[in-house]
Amino acid sequence: MSRKTVLITGASRGIGKAIAVKFAKKGYQVVINCLHSEDRLLQTKKELESYQISCLAHVGDVGVMEECQVLFEKIRKQFGTPDVLINNAGISYIGLLQDMNPEDWDRIIRTNLTSVFNCCRLAVPGMVEKKSGKIINISSVWGVTGASCEVAYSATKGGVNAFTMALAKELAPSNIQVNAIACGAIDTEMNQFLCEDDRIALTEEIPTGRLGKAEEVADLAYHLAYKNAYLTGQIVKLDGGWI
Repeated sequence: MSRKTVLITGASRGIGKAIAVKFAKKGYQVVINCLHSEDRLLQTKKELESYQISCLAHVGDVGVMEECQVLFEKIRKQFGTPDVLINNAGISYIGLLQDMNPEDWDRIIRTNLTSVFNCCRLAVPGMVEKKSGKIINISSVWGVTGASCEVAYSATKGGVNAFTMALAKELAPSNIQVNAIACGAIDTEMNQFLCEDDRIALTEEIPTGRLGKAEEVADLAYHLAYKNAYLTGQIVKLDGGWI
């Protein structure tokens, strides 16, 4: 029986890397991508291959269609059509909207939302042909409620959530499930800017009394990819009861 293939964007560290490790341990062929951190990505590739699986690592901006097409051509040549697509690539922007310049706005839209369109646009035809596929978008609770001083980030994640629900309806007749994980405060480098007092205050707001772990996101992503063909179009909050 041939191995299944998963593509994970933004996989050189944090949540993306944890997801890649989870799928590698489960025997998937893994495709990992990042924008800049080639050294980290290659180190992750080496780690994944220690689980006796094939791994393709690609550095490029999946928010640019032409660069995304290069990635998918590599995937087709080595593995065929991805069975699972996990759109994890993302950046944050913290600050007042009035201080945000158009270049920063364009960059966060391209990275967080356009990348999801690009990857889905290129992955879906092969999934439809096979009448099988899973798409999991890594989102945020701020896409559900919005966050002060993170207006652009909230807008992109709100867009991802709406995109997820709409695409799920479109692809359901082809036996392709599309879901999103709306992450709360996850203990990754994206939250390392917090000082100790802010970290304690944040933790006190979360009913479970702690930040989430990247491995917990990975566990849920794998569950959504492996289980339940009737669950689709859902925005699953993983936030310890925070929001």
